[in-house]
Amino acid sequence: MAAAASGGGAGSGMAGGCWLLLLLALGRAAPPAGMLYPRETPSRERKELGGLWSFRADFSPGRDAGFVQRWYRQPLRQTGPVIDMPVPASFNDITQDPSLENYIGWVWYEKEVLLPLRWLQEDFNTRVVLRFGSAHYYSIVWVNGVQVVEHEGGHLPFEADISSIVQGSPGISCRITVALNNTLTPHTLPPGTIQYMNDKTRYPKNYFVQNIRFDFFNYAGIHRPVVLYTTPSVYIDDITVTTTSSDSVAMVQYQVSVVGSTLYSLSLNLRDQEGKVVATGDGPAGVLKVLNPNLWWPYLMHENPGYRYSLEVKMQAQVNGALLEDSYTLPVGIRTVHVTSTQFLINGKPFYFHGVNKHEDADIRGKGFDWPLVMKDFNLLRWLGANSFRTSHYPYAEEIMDLCDAYGIVVIDECPGVGIRIPESFGNKSLQHHLVVMEELIRRDKNRPSVVMWSVANEPASELPPAAYYFKTVIAHTKALDPSRPVTFVTDANYALDLGAPYVDVICVNSYFSWYHDPGHLEVIPLQLTTQFENWYKTYQKPIIQSEYGADSVPGLHSDPPLMFSEEYQKALLREYHSVFDKKRKEYVIGELIWNFADFMTNQGTTRVLGNKKGIFTRQRQPKSAAFVLRERYWKIANESSCLPPIIKSHTLFL
Repeated sequence: MAAAASGGGAGSGMAGGCWLLLLLALGRAAPPAGMLYPRETPSRERKELGGLWSFRADFSPGRDAGFVQRWYRQPLRQTGPVIDMPVPASFNDITQDPSLENYIGWVWYEKEVLLPLRWLQEDFNTRVVLRFGSAHYYSIVWVNGVQVVEHEGGHLPFEADISSIVQGSPGISCRITVALNNTLTPHTLPPGTIQYMNDKTRYPKNYFVQNIRFDFFNYAGIHRPVVLYTTPSVYIDDITVTTTSSDSVAMVQYQVSVVGSTLYSLSLNLRDQEGKVVATGDGPAGVLKVLNPNLWWPYLMHENPGYRYSLEVKMQAQVNGALLEDSYTLPVGIRTVHVTSTQFLINGKPFYFHGVNKHEDADIRGKGFDWPLVMKDFNLLRWLGANSFRTSHYPYAEEIMDLCDAYGIVVIDECPGVGIRIPESFGNKSLQHHLVVMEELIRRDKNRPSVVMWSVANEPASELPPAAYYFKTVIAHTKALDPSRPVTFVTDANYALDLGAPYVDVICVNSYFSWYHDPGHLEVIPLQLTTQFENWYKTYQKPIIQSEYGADSVPGLHSDPPLMFSEEYQKALLREYHSVFDKKRKEYVIGELIWNFADFMTNQGTTRVLGNKKGIFTRQRQPKSAAFVLRERYWKIANESSCLPPIIKSHTLFL
């Protein structure tokens, strides 16, 4: 789901030929194949592989025993002791072993599954695919001892066609082995460094630590669902949808790619939520015309937010005299996005971001996907009156994004570009990987109506000289992949020194006045925050989002007059910020995102008491006093909107 054209930042008009030459210079290949979310259809089956997997961490000095001894060649339990490990979950907090809590290096997972016999009969023209929602950070996967895929990056899906392996095996069992490494280097995303402690009077032999430049715990493991799914041998590989609309008609442009044959036919039906066909099409590309469309609206902007149509795509192909059929249904939201010098428009109407920053983080499971936690978070978001969030500081699970589409929660979709702070992380090796990550992110989320803007980084050292070329290139690449959405990155640099800001469409700025700057002095906030906004707008004439602000508070710690770390101080700081927001949102400030939705775990340190406490909810999702301040404010803003239906206005106190 994409949008109408947005206001273009510098670099957005790079010609296709010049862009291709730049990619070739960086050693970039063409974008990879599609990554449709695995859904069950009449032609596709899906088998969930969640549950307990066998697990072992490689504690050998070089962390390489698994490769030297080829653990993937036989069941993992036959090469040494294993423990049970839940999937999806981070491995760090599951056991009582402190060495696993902060482990850096290779860990090994294994699962043996039985496959349906019908999947294994080659004459059925069935394709079997193994898919990981995400695994942090670098993954190598074997099936029955044969390597099938490698993937770098901890927050995006990857998959492998394993048909030739399982269909050529004598049995119906399938042994899946995963080697996973969470080491971060200056060229990974996010970056990090390994520091060896060579002072033998202070550290044991071979002692090293992982240094990072971001303030959340580097959880690791198989974090999202693992599935096996099937398609016919000729199949629908990818679907791309963009939309435009007016008051009475919408145009849904589509492109469909088919893999496995060039001899096929395609038919498409677009159905509304009652199942009525509102438009039809055929062929791999075209435009569907929808009369009197139901537009996709954000939560609290319309009485029926998150409206989605269903695009049914059906394919037929002849293979060796047999007729193969494949079908896939894609949810489609019709909406447009446009950026002016002072406004962010959704469907032509001004949209104000009143939302949160989040983390995929919780007790025990770490960053592991968990449905009860996800639903609790969405219920809290709606209770709060939040209409948006940023996926700080990495792409979130596809299941979370599905709910954003369905509930009308607007998303700033951020890649894992956090902690880019040293010059080495701005070189061509890092840049090449960053371009790949943006390709993978856009490939995954391009059709989502909830995604209204891409964020390519958070708080990089954008004042360093290499940052200008680096961000010009990443942003231009992102716009070439998806011209329909605005692009930003989130900055904490000085407005006069930021070398990446000229290339963004929306200024997103983080600031912590009276916390990290002038700590304890609430009285400086109005002047400093006002000056911040005026300097940025005078320089760039672009709309501004306060993408982070906040203060730590320890639940139950009280102080009057307010002192730092008390719940009262957190409330007072928010109110000082809000007074300035209320003045500037009448001009060019288009949003405010609190840091953070909930407390979250970080590395241990003298400034972190069991993690970062800037949440308005505790890590266990219980409200602090600040949550009620924000709830009152967000519902007030929503009620002021002329778009909010009376039925919602009258019920806000009961949500």
